[in-house]
Amino acid sequence: MSKHARPRTAPRTRTRTRSSRSSRSLVVAAALGLLTCSAGWAYAVHDRGDRERRTEAALDAHARAGGDGKDGTGAGARAARGGEREDLSGLPGVSDATRARIPADARQLVLVTGKAKDSSEGTAALYTRAQAGGRWSPVGSWPARNGAKGWSTERTYGDLTSPQGVFSLTDAGGLLSAPPGTRLPYDKDSSFVPSGRGVNGESLAGSFDYVVAVDFNRKKGASPLDPTKPEGETKGGNIWLHVDHDGPSQGCVGIPEEGMRKVLETLDPAAKPVIVMGPAGF
Repeated sequence: MSKHARPRTAPRTRTRTRSSRSSRSLVVAAALGLLTCSAGWAYAVHDRGDRERRTEAALDAHARAGGDGKDGTGAGARAARGGEREDLSGLPGVSDATRARIPADARQLVLVTGKAKDSSEGTAALYTRAQAGGRWSPVGSWPARNGAKGWSTERTYGDLTSPQGVFSLTDAGGLLSAPPGTRLPYDKDSSFVPSGRGVNGESLAGSFDYVVAVDFNRKKGASPLDPTKPEGETKGGNIWLHVDHDGPSQGCVGIPEEGMRKVLETLDPAAKPVIVMGPAGF
């Protein structure tokens, strides 16, 4: 009897099955519609993000090319970037390559900046920093004179140029006694008297009252008067920072007497002082 009962109920069962399938179809369709909508929304958000990123990239490329979004020159942006680089070191007019040659442990520095490659005029400034690798702070600044024919990276004896580069400062001396507070080894000697006259015929009297030897082709730890030239006579030597005589030099750097006194009162061997010298932008 049960075998004959199934056919009678089968139609109702099929009806319910169709209804269930229809319901499921509607649910699936709705779900698909929701997924499609969600995908479209996600794509729209992603596409908008891409557009924004592309816009930002284009603006950045424009700025790098020289535009600043205002006058198209990029002057403001470049000035800002240049100012940031200068603030990081505190040394104006010095190239990144020269900065890289300054010893990291140096905490005192004399910066001599010539007006041009072939100029004998410039500025000397004394800088210090509280810790190795820190920002340099100015202590004093004075007019300076250098070699009559400017600067050279391949100096030879008698060419009337000053050596360009970064050199340590380890020894001092002079005709006069060391200023109070001097900590560099100081050689007071009556031999610190120049002979002859300057390149332009000016008197050299008093030029060597105070000197600090620049460690260019010389023996460190010796008096500035020591004639030893470890790299040979051809390069010349006895390059000093000394009292200015109102004229160009044969290779030394001259600054006013008060500047020399300040330098000697400040430099400390423990601070590993150096001199950085050359034309502007070197």
